[in-house]
Amino acid sequence: MKRWTLLMIGTLAFIGIALNASSAKADDKDRQENVTVSFGLWDPNKSDLLPAEKPLDRLLADPGMGRGVNDVIIPDKVIIKEGGAVNFIIGGGHVVNVYDDGTKPEDIDTSIIEPAANCPTTAGGVINDPINRIYRGPCFSTNFGTTPSTTIVRRDGVEVVQFTKPGTFLVICSRLNHFINSTTGEFQMFGFVKVLRRK
Repeated sequence: MKRWTLLMIGTLAFIGIALNASSAKADDKDRQENVTVSFGLWDPNKSDLLPAEKPLDRLLADPGMGRGVNDVIIPDKVIIKEGGAVNFIIGGGHVVNVYDDGTKPEDIDTSIIEPAANCPTTAGGVINDPINRIYRGPCFSTNFGTTPSTTIVRRDGVEVVQFTKPGTFLVICSRLNHFINSTTGEFQMFGFVKVLRRK
């Protein structure tokens, strides 16, 4: 009888450990090491494209002034593991800014604009609020810091940002009229990266 009892206890303990490990593994799947976020989207059917820009042929007639681009972040909420990274795939002239844990859109001081010598002032200019900012990507067109002075134009690109501590981080496009809708005054083109502590 003792052997039977010990066998049952051992079996139940093994099943309990296996279920617990399986549950932890399922939870772990929700936290990825690396995610991709679309930071602006080229839309071949966007209504602001000029007749000469349809069909959308960026090789021969790359639209200017933000035409053909939707100013959105998709998805606008992602969850990753501590130490993981987000690949921001940039479509258009967007500027990635990441703010520290707990920062909200209304905390950003939109009155601080990067000088025209550093970044173009189109679309309201580029917000330069350094409070709680932990990452800022390059301007989409600049000659700042180049010797000799050479204009660098980047309307699309990839920026990979690693998140090495847990928290919820605000991500915005820091072009003023992309972050705040100039018609409605509402915040737009922002999202959050939630970073969970590794177990």
